[in-house]
Amino acid sequence: MIIRDASLGRRRFGEFQASLGLAKNILSSRLRTLVERDILKTVPASDGSAYQDYLLTPKGRGVFPVLVALRQWSEEFDERPEEIATILVDKEKGRPVRKLELYSQDGRLLGAGDTALKPRPAGKQGKRVMA
Repeated sequence: MIIRDASLGRRRFGEFQASLGLAKNILSSRLRTLVERDILKTVPASDGSAYQDYLLTPKGRGVFPVLVALRQWSEEFDERPEEIATILVDKEKGRPVRKLELYSQDGRLLGAGDTALKPRPAGKQGKRVMA
């Protein structure tokens, strides 16, 4: 949720706290972890005050498609979609964003049944297994 809020332009500790309702110690710990993992970075406050702003790094911005996919999934399967207060729109055109889809390298639309996991080629193998 912190990454979502940062994607929406929140930058200050107080903005995150007001939006998320987390206790200060919990929020501090989570922000520190996100900075340590290079998802957020701290910079001097944009208004010149003694505070600091939290900004998404390239790694943090890379989470955006995941957030969109989760949002679209929740919108599709929500029991009362009419009660969702916001929609994701293209800023330039003001139109709703198309549903994310997964395509093969040759352009075919893929579903879960059309994909599989296979070992990486020799010499390029990692040690972690991801679902």
